[in-house]
Amino acid sequence: MISYPNAKINLGLNILRKRVDGFHEIESAFYPIPWTDILEIVPDDSSKGSVVFTSTGIEIPKSGKPNLCEQVYFIMTEKYALPSVKMHLHKTVPIGAGLGGGSADAAFAAKMLNELFELQLSLVELEAIVSTVGSDCPFFIQNKPAFVTGRGEKLAPIKLDLSGLWMVLVNPNIHVGTAVAYAGITPREPELSSKKILEKDIASWRESVTNDFEESIFASHPDIKEIKNNLYKVGAVYASMTGSGSTVYGLFEMHPANLIFSSTYMTKIVQL
Repeated sequence: MISYPNAKINLGLNILRKRVDGFHEIESAFYPIPWTDILEIVPDDSSKGSVVFTSTGIEIPKSGKPNLCEQVYFIMTEKYALPSVKMHLHKTVPIGAGLGGGSADAAFAAKMLNELFELQLSLVELEAIVSTVGSDCPFFIQNKPAFVTGRGEKLAPIKLDLSGLWMVLVNPNIHVGTAVAYAGITPREPELSSKKILEKDIASWRESVTNDFEESIFASHPDIKEIKNNLYKVGAVYASMTGSGSTVYGLFEMHPANLIFSSTYMTKIVQL
């Protein structure tokens, strides 16, 4: 079985407060975009409870822990005694780039295992499983635009449709660690919830839909700020860094032209 785990962007990102558990309370909108990895899972009926994981494409950093896809498998096989499987992940979505690629891989792995072994788990049950491996993972189960709160795991519908727009995504190959990103943040409550702003016309977003990470990250990485400025110069109706960076995206009403970025950057253009 093969699937295509897609990335997401953040539309607005407010850091509201630090929680007693050490995490931060946020509000943001997640929007799925057509930039995908490729994930294959095949059963190995010779045994139960083991997984062979391989990957190609963008190199996945070694952390000493199982990949998120493997972690999902271990959680599900503990509950449902799954047969052994082989997983192969081809990475094209940049890692640590604010695009949720790893979270998407984990969520799609859960959906594939559910289908492959006919577990008949509900969307709510799948969301609960993947929430244990990452805050962003539950979003990718339904994979629809959502307003997110809590650590990013609480999802609510939002009236948000960007279909027909063009998006330019630029990743400057700068890794911004999550801990470093949060260290530069002073949590604060916004005057107006970004949900209400995002449900207005996109032309009003430029001055009012903000990513709280930008101020400190732009100060330490001016190249990322320059990407955003350049997207506006070539006609973006809205541009922002996604997540804690370092990917920056711009939304365009027509196919963008005259784009000039460093050859060391990864640039992708998609139609939503």
